[in-house]
Amino acid sequence: MSQMLDIQRLTKRFGPFTAVDDVSFSVDRGEVLGFLGPNGAGKTTAMRMITGFLPPSFGTAVVCGFDVTKSPIEVKRRIGYVPEGAPLYEEMTPEGLLRFVAEIRGLAGKERDDAVARAAERINLHEVFQQPIGTLSKGYKRRVAVAQAILHDPEILVLDEPTDGLDPNQKHEVRQLIREMSENKVIVISTHLLEEVGAVCSRAIIISRGKVVADGTPESLESRSSFYNAVSIRVSDDKADEMHAQLVKISGVASVTMVDRSAPIAHMMVMPRDGKAILPDISAFIRQSDFPVEEIRAEQGHLDEVFRSITLSR
Repeated sequence: MSQMLDIQRLTKRFGPFTAVDDVSFSVDRGEVLGFLGPNGAGKTTAMRMITGFLPPSFGTAVVCGFDVTKSPIEVKRRIGYVPEGAPLYEEMTPEGLLRFVAEIRGLAGKERDDAVARAAERINLHEVFQQPIGTLSKGYKRRVAVAQAILHDPEILVLDEPTDGLDPNQKHEVRQLIREMSENKVIVISTHLLEEVGAVCSRAIIISRGKVVADGTPESLESRSSFYNAVSIRVSDDKADEMHAQLVKISGVASVTMVDRSAPIAHMMVMPRDGKAILPDISAFIRQSDFPVEEIRAEQGHLDEVFRSITLSR
């Protein structure tokens, strides 16, 4: 089965308020899906319905062929879940918690011990393995939460803000783990951090006010940015005005903006018409001129700009 997660018209209402509104999407094996949206967009509510912790008002969520409302236990066997805030039993040690979770999931004896050891090794918990969870840093608590989620080697991993509170090194470790596990699993990352998309996701869905407003690869979403295929140039400040006057004459150039003019280097941004690639023409122009260019590069598009335009326009 390549299609591991199938969501159709998923809706959740709390009285007159609709938190998730007619959401549909499917995810295939091997995909890392970033589920993005501003705070209050409905991300966490959607994740809770998909994992069976909250019943939908309408619609279906099918996990590995099992409907979450009709076969909730089968769904939970196939999902690993790190909820928002990663609540844990703080009086327990990481080892005690992992053994407890393993037993709840039906593991015993050597199978349980091996599963606990593997999870602890993958998340690098040995340094704090016997320390009460309540005494751990926020970063280590997040690691424990991820360890319990992967303990039973689930087919689908749902992570709500998985790197929240982690330092750069810990973020790198979690992201590397996600990449390693993604080949044979579905991984859904609910987050408001756009950096997660570029770091680990093969696809992104943006949700706003409970509705899906965009769905595509990070590259396709970036292509919707006004900066897509724009060209950034750093040139000697004393030549900046002359170069600016020449750049605006190039076919395909919509505008040239001076971003920064801190001598001795000026930074300008050349914007394309209709998102067309203009780097080859600008590079040819620079080769034929004697402008002292320090740097030239094409922009890939700004996901934060796309995110704002989509979520603030509704």
